[in-house]
Amino acid sequence: MRPLWKGAVSFGLVFVPVKLYAATEKKDIRFNYLHEKCKTPVQYRRFCPYCETEVPMDEIVRGYEYEKGKYIVLQEEDFGKPATAGGKNIEILDFVDLTEIDPVYYEKAYYLAPGDGGARVYELLKQAMSETGKVAVARVIIRSREALAAIRASGNTLVLSTMHFPDEIRQANVLPELNYNVNLQENELKMAVNLINSLSSNFQPEKYSDTYRQGLMEIIQAKIAGEETAAPAKPEAGKVVDLMEALKASIDLAREERGRPAGSKTETPAVKRAGRRKTS
Repeated sequence: MRPLWKGAVSFGLVFVPVKLYAATEKKDIRFNYLHEKCKTPVQYRRFCPYCETEVPMDEIVRGYEYEKGKYIVLQEEDFGKPATAGGKNIEILDFVDLTEIDPVYYEKAYYLAPGDGGARVYELLKQAMSETGKVAVARVIIRSREALAAIRASGNTLVLSTMHFPDEIRQANVLPELNYNVNLQENELKMAVNLINSLSSNFQPEKYSDTYRQGLMEIIQAKIAGEETAAPAKPEAGKVVDLMEALKASIDLAREERGRPAGSKTETPAVKRAGRRKTS
């Protein structure tokens, strides 16, 4: 892999030379838009409706619409001016507990590797973060865009995850569907907890895969080979008549799939205690 960025992590008065690498990659299947009649890839033109002409890239500028139909034009050097203060430094602002950061803030993950001559101070920061269990909240500029970031120690690597700023997070309490009033029965909650316990396991990411992408590639390969393809019939969704019966059936199915007898009881102590309480 080639580094996307080279700079340093500022840690108090200490600077840690680092290289930034993308930690993830998209596995989407890419398609081209074709003219159905001749199967030729269609072209997209940059066209000015006022001048009625195609516009070359060297005549295109970026403008901010501050009023309807009125623009202020920014030159390329304007986009670099706000970034000059931090430069290519990752400035650590605070150290916090990982559990304090809501996952809704996370955006994209990167690996931080030690830069030239920076292995010792890189290891120092990584081990110190591992011992304290803290995550660094930092400010970083990537591709002329400032971002909030979280840096954490993961194995022998520092991982940087860019984050949204607070004003980019929409508040869930504005959703009208959340303004409901429901009274749950104690047995319903107990059965739901049992279902969660029955489906609980250690996180093993390798057992999950993109089944839609796999199925689409099978269709593509079959078309290349000239084979006929047919979409599998979708099972009809059954209407849930009784919530308790649906929960019980789900628990039995989960236990059966995990090799436990369907009638076995694996209630947690909290659930067992709840079951002994008298209900009015």
